[in-house]
Amino acid sequence: MDGKARTRSAVTLTVLAVLFVIGVAWAWSTVTEPFPEPEEQPACVESSFAAGDRITPGNVLVNVLNASKTEGLAGETMDALVRKGFAEGTEGNTAASTTDRGVVIWTTDPDGPAAALLKSYFGPGTEIVEQATAEPGITVVVGEGFPGVKDGKKGVKAKDDSSVCSPPAV
Repeated sequence: MDGKARTRSAVTLTVLAVLFVIGVAWAWSTVTEPFPEPEEQPACVESSFAAGDRITPGNVLVNVLNASKTEGLAGETMDALVRKGFAEGTEGNTAASTTDRGVVIWTTDPDGPAAALLKSYFGPGTEIVEQATAEPGITVVVGEGFPGVKDGKKGVKAKDDSSVCSPPAV
């Protein structure tokens, strides 16, 4: 092999080696790049309903608070409401009191269709109280004497234009 061919081979190998190192560096930086952080989804979004629109349990985000001495009552109630189709919010304990029926519904819109729909799962006489909470959605407070979740309406029609705290679309 003459000198010219050796030089050409050496230059070719050097270029290929540089390209290889650049490719490895790029691949390494791509592989070790952190995954993008998931966007925090809001617990609910305000969904607007016109008068006459149907609101179903899946449109309503529900939280449950246990005001009784029965451990796990909030979780059991939440499970029952989720099985009926309601969207799952938070659950916890509270020192608040309930009525003789053992259940009170807290909402910022006591005359709204979401509260009426939820009330149908606890029966007549269930008190709906206008009260804001730290959690979005409607809050159910269960206490001593709570009879449990019953079969309620599959949906209600909005009497007026209203908004409901609904789970975000996935």
